[in-house]
Formats: sequence, structure tokens, C-alpha cells
Amino acid sequence: MAHTHDVTVGGDVVRKRYVSWDDGEPEREWAALQHLALEAPDLAPSPLDRAVEDGRPVVVMSLVAGEPLGGRLSVAQEQGLAEAMRRLFAVAVPDGLAERANGPAVMRDKVHEWLAEDYDLTACQDAGLVLIAKDRAVDWLATVNLPDIVDPVIAIGDGNLDNVLWDGEVCRLIDWEEYGASDLAHEIADVVEHASSRLTRSLDVEALIAEFGLDGSQRARLEQHRALLACFWLMKMLPGNGGFVRNPAGSTEDQARHVLALLDQASWLSK
Repeated sequence: MAHTHDVTVGGDVVRKRYVSWDDGEPEREWAALQHLALEAPDLAPSPLDRAVEDGRPVVVMSLVAGEPLGGRLSVAQEQGLAEAMRRLFAVAVPDGLAERANGPAVMRDKVHEWLAEDYDLTACQDAGLVLIAKDRAVDWLATVNLPDIVDPVIAIGDGNLDNVLWDGEVCRLIDWEEYGASDLAHEIADVVEHASSRLTRSLDVEALIAEFGLDGSQRARLEQHRALLACFWLMKMLPGNGGFVRNPAGSTEDQARHVLALLDQASWLSK
């Protein structure tokens, strides 16, 4: 993932200076912090100031206590994560709020385009398995009908648990540069399918999903969005893409097996 910012901490203040902002990242983050300060106090950093340094936009915010979630989450940590997500999803979506970066309206077409490209899979441990998963994903993405937004929610826009800080009692959320409107199922899927936690089996996925009390239609949409995001991570872990070198050997094959299992589930639910 592209590096978008530098962070400096002084006392209880964080200065986030953007090195790229093509998708309006500073505006997204500032809008998120302002809205959440009113609607969900203490869920995210407090907005303090905006500035420009050396021609680069800066967002100044309060320092949030805690450490990023990592490793296998405890029951308390997973419940804290679920509570932070529920608080976020309970916040009213502002009128006219743009969709989050890479939201459900565009994600399917983007992933289909990326996965349909030719890749040299010879560096994979099991190129045959990866090719089967890639081809099935491309075929599924070409035909699946994913509604854009059914249950509108506020989205942080990044399911990486590095963005969730745990202080021993509660979780808070940081890094809002992809903030926007999204769909409930898509955002839950973004968390449970993020490679940084899925590859390490950090989450009790079914227990976390149960925390949201989804009905049957929401659960069916969740399975489709999980398959979509799993396909995205398969693409990221193909040779030539950053995830192939960042993750341990065998991760691409692990993701390929996961994609095939989710596509089987998504196809069964759509019948």
C-alpha cells in the first residue's frame, strides 16, 4: 500500500503530514475527526488544527492512548474491537458524505480489472492452485451482482488492526484518510478479511461477526463482500505485487485456498 503520510508526536499532540493526497486524504481525515468529535467522543483522535508545511497538508490531532491490536486477540480485545465498530456504525452518516476510498460501488470492478491481468506465477509454491483461485475469482467478479450500499454506515476505510488502539479497557480508531460512507456488510468484511489479521488468524471471525446481530440478508451480503475482499488480497499477494514479498512464503497459497472456500460459500448463498 502506498505511503501517504509522515507522523510526528510531541507530548499529547500528533502531526500527520501528507506526502500524497490525490484522493483528498487530508480532507477526509479532518472531516472524520470533526464529525466523530461531535457524534462519538473519544472514539477517534480530537481534531486540533490544519496547516501546510513545505507545501504539504498537515492534520494536527490529539494523541490516542493504547497500542495497536496484534497477535491473537483476547476475548476482551475482540469485544473491545466489536464495541468500537458498533459505536462507529451507530454514528449518523452526514448528508452528502462521499463514499469511502475503494468503497463497495467501485471495488468489484477494480479488483476484477487487477486480477484479470497476466501474472507470472512461477515464483509461487503452488502455481496451479493460485491460478485456479485467480481464474475462479475473475469469473465470479465478472458476474456477481453486489449492491453498492444497503445499510449505510460511517467507514474508517481500512480494516488493518494497526488502526485499532487498545488501552487495556477500550479500543479507539486512528488513521481516517479513507473515511466516507459505506455499507455495513462491506465494512465488517474489510476487518475480518484484512490480510494482516487473517493470515495470522488473529480474530475469532465467527465470534466477531456474531457481535453485530446480522439478519439473514445481511449475513448473505457479508459473505459476498468477504469473497470480494478476499479476492482483493489474493491480487495483492500475487508475484509482482507488494503483498507477495511482505508476507511469509506460502501466504499466496493460503489466500488462494481461502478465496476458493469463500467463493463456494458465496455461490451457495446466492442460489
